[in-house]
Amino acid sequence: MVHFDCEPLQIGNLTVPIPIVQGGMGVGISLSGLAAAVANEGGLGVISAAGIGMIRKNSEEPGKIDNVRAVKEEIRNARAKTKGVLGINIMVALSDFAELAKAAVEEGIDVIFAGAGLPLNLPEVAGLDGKTKLVPIVSSAKAVKVISKWWKEKYNYIPDAFVVEGPMAGGHLGFKREQIEDPEYQLEKLVPQVLEAVRPLEEESGRKIPVIAAGGIFTGGDMKRFLEMGASAVQMATRFVTTDECDADMEFKQAYLNCKEEDIEIIQSPVGMPGRAIRNVFLEKVSQGEKRPANCPFHCISTCKPDSSPYCISVALINACRGRMKDGFAFIGANGYRIKEIVSVKQLFQDLALEYAEGKL
Repeated sequence: MVHFDCEPLQIGNLTVPIPIVQGGMGVGISLSGLAAAVANEGGLGVISAAGIGMIRKNSEEPGKIDNVRAVKEEIRNARAKTKGVLGINIMVALSDFAELAKAAVEEGIDVIFAGAGLPLNLPEVAGLDGKTKLVPIVSSAKAVKVISKWWKEKYNYIPDAFVVEGPMAGGHLGFKREQIEDPEYQLEKLVPQVLEAVRPLEEESGRKIPVIAAGGIFTGGDMKRFLEMGASAVQMATRFVTTDECDADMEFKQAYLNCKEEDIEIIQSPVGMPGRAIRNVFLEKVSQGEKRPANCPFHCISTCKPDSSPYCISVALINACRGRMKDGFAFIGANGYRIKEIVSVKQLFQDLALEYAEGKL
């Protein structure tokens, strides 16, 4: 394990030796392979639950989509490969959010990260077993206050940590389109605000509540900057895509290697949120009004409106993770164009450690 001159991430009784959380990436980009590899290097490896049953074949009932079964199998697969800390990212907007959270707890996952909406009922659906840590993903101090007030009043539970994700992240963004470039909503502004909102919760609970900075963090120098700002850890996703252990197809990874800065754009997702992605043939056809069939094969996102959507985002992302980029697209963080090679997760941690020591941005 490489050395970073910083404190480990402590979430209750969980210790993550290197305060790097690998962001959950769906559909099928961060599964057991990547999550276990990150955990083995001392980080917190995260499985994405989004669309997980659509990409994992059900051996007992071929053709049947069983997300709960797939979540349990994926956690077991990861556990077989590592003794490190593992998490799962479950989007609140998923129509089976409650069932997936319950399944993850039953399988003994260490952390549930919940975003793409306010996870107001997470303590209820996950249960309060004390082992699984419950971590909302937020984009403002206001969201911290809303969630913590609701959890306290309804469940007498205070979140175990928070991820604050800024607008330079890849994938779906918790911001209005006009806020994405607004300096007032950049991560450097959000982290101090969230830290201030969390402080009373720490005083009330008598324990440390880590704040994890996310969104556009690319180098070890970025990591150092946000740790010095008061964050307990950083979340990184984009840079883990171009690793040997990433669960995506090689063609998906190649899209990252080929990406130029001008290829990265903000799209309007069928789920009703803006997102950051790599412009390609598929997205160009969508922008030109070439509609995809307006049927809904999965009913996976509660906020999706299939009758008015130009395409099914689940189908597009499944195609992409399988390497069929003409029929799908890749989400990417704002700094993704800087990636030039595919490395192992071990090598990436070594690179990040060197960048951290040098303060390289």
